[in-house]
Amino acid sequence: MAQAFYSVLRRASSSVLPVAIRTAGASRTFHDAAAATLQKGNLSRDLTRGSFVPFLRFSSESTAKRRADENLLQVVESEIECAEETEDQNTVKEIPKGFRFEIEDNPGERTILLTRKFEDEIIKVEVDMPNVSGDDEDEDDGKDDAVNFSIPLVVSISKGNGVQLEFGVTAFPDEITIDSLSIKQPDDSLERLLYEGPEFNDLDENLQKAFHNYLEVRGIELNTTNFLHQYMIAKDSKEYVNWLKNLRGFVEH
Repeated sequence: MAQAFYSVLRRASSSVLPVAIRTAGASRTFHDAAAATLQKGNLSRDLTRGSFVPFLRFSSESTAKRRADENLLQVVESEIECAEETEDQNTVKEIPKGFRFEIEDNPGERTILLTRKFEDEIIKVEVDMPNVSGDDEDEDDGKDDAVNFSIPLVVSISKGNGVQLEFGVTAFPDEITIDSLSIKQPDDSLERLLYEGPEFNDLDENLQKAFHNYLEVRGIELNTTNFLHQYMIAKDSKEYVNWLKNLRGFVEH
């Protein structure tokens, strides 16, 4: 009887222990899986949080860029309209009769080149954009001083031997001044320190007058330079409009 009871107990133990072991194993597996899931969830949230902030920053910068570009284009368009009105007002209708030079005017360049053949001489005049000068409003009488326009010229006179006489000139509406005078040799080198003569204003007064007459005979006179004032103001207006349109094209694309 005792031996039979022992046999039953042994069989019960052998069947219960594997179940307990499997249950304990399953419990550990569940906890491990739960922990892994939680860790994975935290990692997913971390990744989402880390990638969401740069996205918002990129979206904000893109919006700011678009608004800035649109605002700039609106201002540029408005400026183009005003500049085109000014261009129409400053347009030179025709070259006056008796103008003795041919004009080379390349769009996009700030200077024009005048050329003329005068007997055995070739005369070239490089004309730059006009300068504007004027004093501020007089505080005593409240009147504005007159605005003065001037244009810088470089006048080169050459003969067949290649030697050039070069004048630096400033043309005002009622006066032409000679600022500098130099002789250019065809074999001059920038490395050589050449004697260029005294300052023009230091020359004898009679010599200065003779040079003014020398240029006047060759076409550098008020009738010529006053037309050039108008021409260069018109060119400045035209170049400004083209510059604005190029700017608009860049921003649009």
